Amino acid sequence: MQLWPAAVLAAGVLTASAGPLPAAGVPGGRALSAPAAPGRQADFASAAREHGVPESVLLAVAYLESRWDANGGRPSTAGGYGPMHLVDALPGGASVGKSAGTAIGDAHGDPRGDDARPMPRTRTEAIARAALRMSATPPRTTLPEAGRLIGVQPGRLRTDPAANIRAGAALLASYQARPSADPADWHAAVARYAGTDDPAASRAFADEVFSVMREGAQRRTDDGQFVRLTPVPDLPLRAAGRPDGERAEAVTQADPDARPAAPELETDGDAPPVSNEQHDTDRAGTGPNRDTSDETVGAEDESWWDTEAKEQSAKQTSGQTECPSSLACEWMPAAFERFGKKPNRDYGNHDRLARKRAVDYIVIHDTEGGYQGIPSMIRNPKYVSWHYTIRSRDGHVAQHVRTNDIAWHAGNWDVNTRSIGIEHEGYLAKGGAWYTEAMYRASARLVKYLAGQYDIPLNRAHVLGHDNVPGTTPQTVAGMHEDPGPYWDWAHYFELMNKPLKAAKGGDSVIIRPSYAANDARFTGCVTTKPGHSCPARGAASVWLHKSPSETAPLVTDLGKHPGKPSTRSVYDHSARASTGQRYAVAERQGDWTAIWYLGQKAWFHNPAANPTAVPAKGPMVTPLSGAVKVYGRAYPEKSAYRSAAYQPLVPLKYKIPPGQTYTVGDTVTGSYYAANAFSPSKHVTTTGKTRYHQIQLGHRVMFVMAKDVRLIG
Repeated sequence: MQLWPAAVLAAGVLTASAGPLPAAGVPGGRALSAPAAPGRQADFASAAREHGVPESVLLAVAYLESRWDANGGRPSTAGGYGPMHLVDALPGGASVGKSAGTAIGDAHGDPRGDDARPMPRTRTEAIARAALRMSATPPRTTLPEAGRLIGVQPGRLRTDPAANIRAGAALLASYQARPSADPADWHAAVARYAGTDDPAASRAFADEVFSVMREGAQRRTDDGQFVRLTPVPDLPLRAAGRPDGERAEAVTQADPDARPAAPELETDGDAPPVSNEQHDTDRAGTGPNRDTSDETVGAEDESWWDTEAKEQSAKQTSGQTECPSSLACEWMPAAFERFGKKPNRDYGNHDRLARKRAVDYIVIHDTEGGYQGIPSMIRNPKYVSWHYTIRSRDGHVAQHVRTNDIAWHAGNWDVNTRSIGIEHEGYLAKGGAWYTEAMYRASARLVKYLAGQYDIPLNRAHVLGHDNVPGTTPQTVAGMHEDPGPYWDWAHYFELMNKPLKAAKGGDSVIIRPSYAANDARFTGCVTTKPGHSCPARGAASVWLHKSPSETAPLVTDLGKHPGKPSTRSVYDHSARASTGQRYAVAERQGDWTAIWYLGQKAWFHNPAANPTAVPAKGPMVTPLSGAVKVYGRAYPEKSAYRSAAYQPLVPLKYKIPPGQTYTVGDTVTGSYYAANAFSPSKHVTTTGKTRYHQIQLGHRVMFVMAKDVRLIG
């Protein structure tokens, strides 16, 4: 969800490893062939020696802060620069980005998405005012100080990665109480490097750095530099500088074998998910129709995450957060109060429930703005809401709405009533810059925990991007949001959750899975370029879809998003893109090209056997029984089911499925509508019908078809 309205937007020594590591950012965990250590690897080694910082500590800090990327000298949302994320004084507008996306408050940008109570246009000005207030404490400025330590001007530290690493090492060394070559002695210095006055957040960041050192990492950076951190498996779990007897939490166990194994081509032996009694039976979506094609459930999948997911939340900042204890979540409550005068009195900014809620989805958003504006926005009852925000620079998590309550975040009321929304500080059009490893890891841990609490399958049919949520009516389709965008590394994200996107032998469907690091998909419209000009070259998690098997063929069209117009290569236009983890039915194959059924047409993408961009998959699919099948953006009940709530018309979208085409099924639900047009939860009404719906992967977004109109395959 883009949080900013249009009015605001305008304004240790590296040693030989016993074996290859799973490569961060490389789908399937395939190891990169490591060259010698020139370039950035040598820069880290030299800076570590110069300033007496264990190389493993320096590499791990930088990995969490920037994934070792240079980000083209562009600042983070916190005003940080370079691989070491050295923070300069937050420049004017640094926390407010320019975006071509649809802003909240625009004609089709109603995040509540409920026709029965559309969000009044009069709230737009209040939203803009809320966004302009920066009420969070800014990060500590570190770039000038780091520059003074090595005698380098600030301007060079912003654009020269090697100088940035030297300065970062000097700064980290200045925080160390006494010199030490033992990485275990650096916990307190690393915690201070986090740059926050919150002791819990600082400690959590340091714990995560130590976790990275224990498990190791390797990847190729945004500017082509190969960097590797060899694991330090004997690093003690109790880090120096922590209170006696207090255990440092880890992302993985001390045993390096506990890290998710690099997935290989597998048979389709996946077990279906276990039904959860917490779900209402009419929305459970369990059984043969729920998509488990990219899941593995079994003893081999047990990790510390799975253990924590079965536990109740430990003591948190306020005792109210719903998080695994190692995240040290902050309770930053969203406003829930009445405002205005009768008869137009309204309330905000979410709905509370008096009963247990079924949750089927987790929706991933980016903020399109900085963390500093979050507190004032979330505490404004005239604004909107989401459940969690994750800060980029250190992965700090704030919870705003209880997961059993409905936040207004997705622009589709049906999805809102059945989902948890998580915002990530960042910008979709900045080429994935500053989607940090700290943020990925915190988010993955949180999602894994929530999935365990609500029995949500960890696949792309249930962990959605905001750009995968369907419009509710033909009029709202074009204005639905595009975040987190093509640069969100879905393959790495699922690997962190111990649910890698794996292949299955046979089957008539595929899971999109290009190699993120090598997939230079080339987009236009990024904020750092002129409109229509190419975005900076870097990895991406999407493949382009063509009308025929040729790179020169036109892109497929989207009659809902661009009626009568061609699709574009804009970073904000997903009309002709398939994203990592999405499963599609195969329509045809020709040489190195594969066609999938997509928005009622064949859509071709380059999928060479030597460097595949998709892997085989199995799972349920549907095909029309007879004639063209209507498609819906929400699963509402039939008219006869309504007794105590106003009837919500079943409005089909512009899309139709012609006979002979096939689409993958991610879930099956019974139509229901939750009427929450009152401040008091006791006045809310649930209407449950008999109409069954299949959730399908129609295009880039998921949509729904009535079960009576299609034949289920598999």
